Amino acid sequence: MAVSVFYDQCNRLHTISRRRMPTRILVAMTDDDFDKLYDDASQQRLAALGEVRRAEISDGHAVVPSDVASTHDVLITSWSTQPFEPSILTGHRLKLAVHSAGSVRTLFPAESLRSGLRISQGGADAMAVAVAEMAVTLTLAQLRNLHKHDRVLQRTRDWAKGGFGVLGESIAAQRVGIVSLSRVGQHFARMIRGLGASNIAAYDPYATTESAERAGVRLTELDELFATSDIVSIHTPATPETTRLIQARHFALMRDGGIIINTARAEVTDEQALLAEVTTGRLRVGLDVFATEPLPRDSAFFGRENALLTPHVAGGTTQARFAQGAHVVDEIQGFLHNETLRSEVTRENYHRLG
Repeated sequence: MAVSVFYDQCNRLHTISRRRMPTRILVAMTDDDFDKLYDDASQQRLAALGEVRRAEISDGHAVVPSDVASTHDVLITSWSTQPFEPSILTGHRLKLAVHSAGSVRTLFPAESLRSGLRISQGGADAMAVAVAEMAVTLTLAQLRNLHKHDRVLQRTRDWAKGGFGVLGESIAAQRVGIVSLSRVGQHFARMIRGLGASNIAAYDPYATTESAERAGVRLTELDELFATSDIVSIHTPATPETTRLIQARHFALMRDGGIIINTARAEVTDEQALLAEVTTGRLRVGLDVFATEPLPRDSAFFGRENALLTPHVAGGTTQARFAQGAHVVDEIQGFLHNETLRSEVTRENYHRLG
């Protein structure tokens, strides 16, 4: 037998043997995270895709082993994954990492993409709907004085003091500005259009006229957005490019009584400048995110009649969490069948993702 033929047969046998090896999937998250993200159906679907292993837990976090790249084909991460050195992702076997939560930045720096590893932001799509819902909720609550009525009525049990006869505002009558037509921004636009809003503008340097038209908004510059909006809802991811994108001068452009909604990241604003506007009572806010979390007990945001605060829970619905897990399984299944990943993180889009 010729040497070349012998090696060709060996290579074919090696390829066949690799194909017959079960896909080995490492789930690097706590049991609590796993049960919140993966319902019974998703767990069964995941088990059908290969040999599923669970990472060891240390101090409440799942530890990714240093040999993961040579022992597993797929890595699944989440909020409870312990940060690791990016170098451990380089190896002959690991080909896909899927993050079950939102931003991949805390675990996967840009250099992670240089090793040939493919990364998917598996939880982002599902969370986007929930975050947009919260932004709409905060908007409506501010427009209709919901929190004010409840706080006073609960405290005094007095119908008149609770605000009987006080008029709110209709969302259909508002000029709405959206900072970033991200996944969340697009869902927010769709939802408020469904509620009757029609005067909607957006600032997004990456959006095209066509994508804005599909979202039912018009594109404008950031200064003009604040100057011509009654409500500004912030949906831009936190990146080096967007840090403190929104400053005191932008807030100053808004009319008295204007509303700022932020369910994205506090880092994209000058929080102290926003607090100054809230303290004077000139602007109203609905905030789910803060520069320091948990929000310190002595924060000046507390106790403000014009401030509606939630503790970074915008993405947290039961349906969104299970949808995150289902999307992760979809991404792995698609990858194994050589299909396009719906939420792939690439060198081109990494700097635009939160």
